[in-house]
Amino acid sequence: MNNIQWSENVIIADAALVDRVAFDLIVNFERMLERRIPQADMAKWVECIALDGGLRNGEHQTTVILTHDKEMTAMKNFVPGQFSEELDGKAFKGNLGEFCFSTPNGEGFVDKDSLFLDTLQTVMQQKEVKRVMVIPEESLYNNVRDIVRKAEDDLKRVTVFAMQPMTGGGFCQEILGYSLMAALGIRGEELEAGVKS
Repeated sequence: MNNIQWSENVIIADAALVDRVAFDLIVNFERMLERRIPQADMAKWVECIALDGGLRNGEHQTTVILTHDKEMTAMKNFVPGQFSEELDGKAFKGNLGEFCFSTPNGEGFVDKDSLFLDTLQTVMQQKEVKRVMVIPEESLYNNVRDIVRKAEDDLKRVTVFAMQPMTGGGFCQEILGYSLMAALGIRGEELEAGVKS
């Protein structure tokens, strides 16, 4: 984490959680919509997370940190999804500016949950970071809430993403499924048509 150049906006995601939720959505919506659902578009997904986190069009810099276990080498339900070959140290530019990826795994010294929480704590201490978007395992929610509450910087806008609303926190909350559905190419009108038929 020492060599990361911090930007004003940071997305921290548990890669295994996000990949698992994407898989569940693919399976469920293929059945519901009776069509093949492609892998999630990584660029589209992080842009949707940034929008849900309050970012708007412009020349912004966003660091995307995808924490994972050493054994996990890719997000199988995303394109691109390979950590070392396709994501780590790579960047793309879109309507919301530049997104730079980092994919730390703890090198076997710490588990992914500890790595996630350590990363969040480090990010919350960076003065240059103004907006933080957090996608934790549900089991870490209380730890995330404690880290955000103890942060001395009240000017940071923190948004926590989950599949359902969580209690309390002193931060914004968004539903993770919406950004993933957009990245999977699932459109609202398809869902409406499916409900009517």
